Amino acid sequence: MTIELRGLRFHAFHGLYEEEKKTGNEFGVELRADYIPPEGIITSLEDTVNYVALFEILQAAMKEPRALLETLAMEIAETIHARFPQVIKLEISIHKLHPPLARFTGSVGVTYQKEF
Repeated sequence: MTIELRGLRFHAFHGLYEEEKKTGNEFGVELRADYIPPEGIITSLEDTVNYVALFEILQAAMKEPRALLETLAMEIAETIHARFPQVIKLEISIHKLHPPLARFTGSVGVTYQKEF
């Protein structure tokens, strides 16, 4: 079973450069959490991975500035697995939508995958 959060947007202050630490940037986040469901039909929130809790983990992590997106992605993965040990694989993508690069059009980002 897979729980996905797609198209999330956050304003945050991640980055190495002083301007990023002052003004922040817009970030796009995608999350995929794979887990082995219990036997039978899922009929209770306790039998699944709560996407609201996943969003709250992401939201809290985005509020704490990190110099590197790699650090942020890896810490989020560990936090999710600690809260939901039934997760066997995570994939998280974090993109800086307006990187502070002269004459650059597009976004930059990282994708981190971890199997537990």
